[in-house]
Amino acid sequence: MHKTSSRLLALLSLLQTHRDWSGDDLAVRLGITSRTVRRDIDRLRELDYPITTVKGPAGGYRLEAGTRLPPLLFDDDQAIALVVALQTAAAGTTVAEDASRALATLRQVMPPRLRHRVDLVRITAVEAPAAGDTAPVDAQVLVDLGRAIQAHEELRFDYVPGSGPPVDEVRRVQPHHLVAWRHRWYLVAWDLHREDWRTFRVDRIRLRTPTGPRFVPRELPGGDVSTFVVGRFRGTDGSTSDWPCQGEVILDLPAADVAPFTQDGTVEELGPHRCRLTLGSWSWTGLAAAIGRFDTAIEVIGPPQLATAFSDLATRYADAARGPRQMP
Repeated sequence: MHKTSSRLLALLSLLQTHRDWSGDDLAVRLGITSRTVRRDIDRLRELDYPITTVKGPAGGYRLEAGTRLPPLLFDDDQAIALVVALQTAAAGTTVAEDASRALATLRQVMPPRLRHRVDLVRITAVEAPAAGDTAPVDAQVLVDLGRAIQAHEELRFDYVPGSGPPVDEVRRVQPHHLVAWRHRWYLVAWDLHREDWRTFRVDRIRLRTPTGPRFVPRELPGGDVSTFVVGRFRGTDGSTSDWPCQGEVILDLPAADVAPFTQDGTVEELGPHRCRLTLGSWSWTGLAAAIGRFDTAIEVIGPPQLATAFSDLATRYADAARGPRQMP
């Protein structure tokens, strides 16, 4: 009985790794006869594993999706990857509570040797401070949006603005992607009224039913959703993720003191107390202000637009230092 049970687990493990297996291949891998493979397949079917027979010259078997989640088998590396992913998901995400419960369930059934390995890679996922107006997202809304994206169906929804009076307008869009970006969920969609690409915060979407007609998906600018989203938040049309304004300066500070505060900038050491900084921003004024916060001597290498922005800021700051203007 023990040998049969072990063989069934080994057979199930093989069926989970490939889409199709021929009976002969399974027999060779398990060191048994094709007749025994057939009997073991029948036993797994009796345990509600949805295994279908594949037609063809050699025949074979396929593990299909079933009506419920059966017991699964994972090798050691897969189990560790699952634990790491669940620990990360359990930190402030929409499915944080479910991820924590899944992690507890998985750890409980692990053999001691694997549980010990997993405990060595315990992760504390530290969240960056979230924006004050970040609202939780209903998981069902994510499911409904994902369903419309997969089915290529138009959506209608009310979009609640972040500030100001409510806007009495129904948005009609062709949904394309769900994106997680800095503590928020966004829907990337083609806005049918504005005839342009838009990103909508999911926590502000109030879906209307039913969904609209099917559509043929459009090509995103740049062809990549990550590039598009990063580019849009950096002030471009989404065809590139580069900052629209990039400049280069030399600072009278050690590179080690500058690097932790430049995010995606590049810092090059020029000496013990001098470094070259290449940084980007959505505007030249914003770039000059970001560099000015290092509170040290600054030498502008280029481009000229950055030098002009520093000059404009200097005039503006000088006016601010004079105090309130006297009204006539």
